[in-house]
Amino acid sequence: MALPALVRAERLTEKAGAVGFDWPDAASVVGKIREELGELLEAMDGGDRGRIENELGDLLFATANLGRFLKVHPEEALRGTLRRFESRFHYVEAQLQSRGKSPRESNLAEMDSLWEEAKKRPEDAGQ
Repeated sequence: MALPALVRAERLTEKAGAVGFDWPDAASVVGKIREELGELLEAMDGGDRGRIENELGDLLFATANLGRFLKVHPEEALRGTLRRFESRFHYVEAQLQSRGKSPRESNLAEMDSLWEEAKKRPEDAGQ
């Protein structure tokens, strides 16, 4: 219970898989992810916060399971994404500041353009 949720999800799917309660392949897990995304979208349309939370949890769980099939630890994958996001967002903020703006004084198109620039930096190459 004390493990991070993504690690715990990975371990639970490993245990279930060890006794044969598993998907046959990664493509099947991707199908489940699509199903869960559809259910989340339906829940969002309905506006029921409890159902939305449940469906989002199901989607995250299925995604963690895909990581197991791909031999990618979901916790590590998410940590890498968070590092890239922070680096890119800091770049956007710094570029806006050099223009005398804050993100609130900018617009999505300008920030998105800077985001794309950030992705092309050498430290983001291949990420």
